[in-house]
Amino acid sequence: MQQGMQQGGAAILLRLIERRFGPPSDQVRERISQADPKTLLQWSDRILEAKSLDEVLH
Repeated sequence: MQQGMQQGGAAILLRLIERRFGPPSDQVRERISQADPKTLLQWSDRILEAKSLDEVLH
């Protein structure tokens, strides 16, 4: 169940990144796929106000 939620969160975040900043690199995709649910939630919150992908992931 936890893994399914993580995968779903990662998929949604990748979609938001693509819509906002363009297609993410393979490195970004890998980083997101390895992130824990808490980190994915933090990044998802940041994407709403970030001016760059770097702001989202740091």
